[in-house]
Amino acid sequence: MTDALDAIMAVMEESFDPRYGEAWTRRQVLDSLTLQNVHFTLIDAAGTDDVDPDQVTGFALTRQVLDEEEILLIAVLPSVRGTGVGKQLLAEVIDRALARSVSRLFLEMRDGNPAEHLYRRFGFEKIGHRKGYYRGAVGGPLDAITFAKDI
Repeated sequence: MTDALDAIMAVMEESFDPRYGEAWTRRQVLDSLTLQNVHFTLIDAAGTDDVDPDQVTGFALTRQVLDEEEILLIAVLPSVRGTGVGKQLLAEVIDRALARSVSRLFLEMRDGNPAEHLYRRFGFEKIGHRKGYYRGAVGGPLDAITFAKDI
């Protein structure tokens, strides 16, 4: 698990802009990975999900409760954005959730996150709005948007 944790943290450090306060600490990720209902997916630049941890270009961290699952974190390195890696990563997350008998997926993102177009393309629909949710953001709290998708 240490290799996966290192890979997740390397992608997170490059992918999450510190201005928004969205990134998790190493301890938060490690603690979550010890839980039975938390799953991770790693992907490389070629979109391969069976990947060498040194080649990881994206990851997703999810938490399942019964037949629902939440995407806690999802990130792709800035250097491979726009190449289809994010699309392949999200498709893999959905496939793995289906294999675990999940029927509904959720995610929450910062209002204005450019990845919104990807989520909408996959059929995620807005179901909620949290005013001032991201309190660590530079320039004041930012709103969060909650999305869901039946699978």
